[in-house]
Amino acid sequence: MLAKRIVPCLDIKDGRTVKGVNFVDLRDAGDPVELAEIYSREGADELVFLDISATEQKRKTLADLVYRVAEKVSIPFTVGGGISSVADVDILLQNGADKVSINSSAVKNPQLINDLAAKFGSQCIVVAIDAKQINGDWKVHLVGGKVPTELDLFEWAKEVEARGAGEILFTSMDHDGTKNGFANKALAHLSATLNIPIIASGGAGNMQHFEDTFTEGMADAALAASVFHFKEIPIKELKEKLRSSGIPVRI
Repeated sequence: MLAKRIVPCLDIKDGRTVKGVNFVDLRDAGDPVELAEIYSREGADELVFLDISATEQKRKTLADLVYRVAEKVSIPFTVGGGISSVADVDILLQNGADKVSINSSAVKNPQLINDLAAKFGSQCIVVAIDAKQINGDWKVHLVGGKVPTELDLFEWAKEVEARGAGEILFTSMDHDGTKNGFANKALAHLSATLNIPIIASGGAGNMQHFEDTFTEGMADAALAASVFHFKEIPIKELKEKLRSSGIPVRI
């Protein structure tokens, strides 16, 4: 079995790391370059860096910030926010990103997934999907969760895989920032129907939640922000607990 991955997420707005609850009420969580360096040193398996205001404000992710973060880390590093073309991805990869994450742009132009996979390889294309339950159905949302669509989470995930994405980052908007645990039923369904890795996002509050998402949710990786940013869960201790529970992790 492949090792499960622990992935701190740095949500960036105006050059600072921020964290909110259910995608709103953002508060400052520190300098992204400093945090990235700390997480790399403390044993994180990967980092995700998302400029959460890039799509909303029609801005491109700042390539120089990507460059400065990449200089400080020795682990794979995914960048997202405002990416809408092959040229955007080329710039980010040249500045040190290992993978890119697309979200709203993939829904608006699904062919972009095919184009990026063909140009750069599926292994560096992550499609992020933000969804929440509406009348019992998981519906995809865009622009940092602000714009609802009629897209079904599971149908969209299947299409994303078919178009060449190498990984899916699924965030439950209902769970985001609540610290009540991940959306494990939805994650398990995604895992059962797809052949590409699933990154769980939204709801981490304690170490047990990580164990649950790997066992019940069948996730390949677990992403979290505030519990790492505010030092509520040390990554080294988390991995030791997971290993003691029989979950394969790199230490």
